[in-house]
Amino acid sequence: MSERTDKQGCLYIPKEVRGKYGERYHIVTCEDRIELIPVADDSLAAVRAAVGELRDASFEEIREDIEDEAEAQSEGGR
Repeated sequence: MSERTDKQGCLYIPKEVRGKYGERYHIVTCEDRIELIPVADDSLAAVRAAVGELRDASFEEIREDIEDEAEAQSEGGR
């Protein structure tokens, strides 16, 4: 699927994609591409589920883990 931005730089996501993945996305920039990662409807519940064993981890460890997971999900979806 290929889409273009308009003159203001807006990207319009097709209705069937929004219907499947939702209305909100994180924009992930990689070296050679950008990716849209759907944002959970209940963000707090998603964070609590993702944290699991990280309760005693530092902020940097948690951030690295989240970034690694987002990258792994984006590569797995190709």
